[in-house]
Amino acid sequence: MNKLLTDLKKEAKAMASALPVPVFYRDLETQIEFARDMFFDHPLIIRLQEDVLPFLYDEYAHGIYHSKKVAIEAGAIILKEGDEMDGDRVRELVLLAQFGGLLHDCCRLDENHAIRGSETSKVILNNYPLSERSKELIAESIARHEAFKPEKPIENDPELALLSGALYDADKFRWGPDNFSTTLWEICDYEDWTVEEIIEKFPKGLEIIKSIESTFRTETGKEYGPEMIAQGINIGSAIYEKLVEYSKDPKYLPQEEPERLL
Repeated sequence: MNKLLTDLKKEAKAMASALPVPVFYRDLETQIEFARDMFFDHPLIIRLQEDVLPFLYDEYAHGIYHSKKVAIEAGAIILKEGDEMDGDRVRELVLLAQFGGLLHDCCRLDENHAIRGSETSKVILNNYPLSERSKELIAESIARHEAFKPEKPIENDPELALLSGALYDADKFRWGPDNFSTTLWEICDYEDWTVEEIIEKFPKGLEIIKSIESTFRTETGKEYGPEMIAQGINIGSAIYEKLVEYSKDPKYLPQEEPERLL
């Protein structure tokens, strides 16, 4: 990564750190703590963390850090949405949400990555002590997590609606501040885009992020997601202005190498 992008990455991280903590993390503190404890303590989740590692793409910003956040926050959404459901079943769905969070991007670089990830999840979980119903819920939720794809209606299956909605919303929470403090820079580095290419792509990228605001699926996502997206847009807009400005700054322009004397 060149100096211009390295400096912008530092500024983006500073901007994200200066923002108020999104209300989601304050209002759902108890649910997040429960989900986090399960993520680090449940033997099946610990086993899956090891099994899924070869399938994740840390260099493309969709590795264990991303999957961990999605898993924990999907679990927290389940707890919030299911507060009137049977407690034992809610905890089981939290576990399934965390499986989905860890597995949802296991085929991230493939075409139709959600469908491929759904199929791969069945292979990875083949020998896990889960019911076929649980494995199908996980796989179908993964198949439904991609944005801007035609969504097949869910009929007479409230558990699938809840689980797939929680996974989708937790994944799209990452389109907020995380997008500009972490994700953007890792993708730029992976794709080896030039500064000019990034400037060209940036406005369209901001439009796409803005459009995610109306797609949250659970009531929890609809309540808390737009704030995170707005924070991401604010950081992204400021970074884009600096990107254009810095691209014209002589200190960031490529330096010609002096002629070598024979």
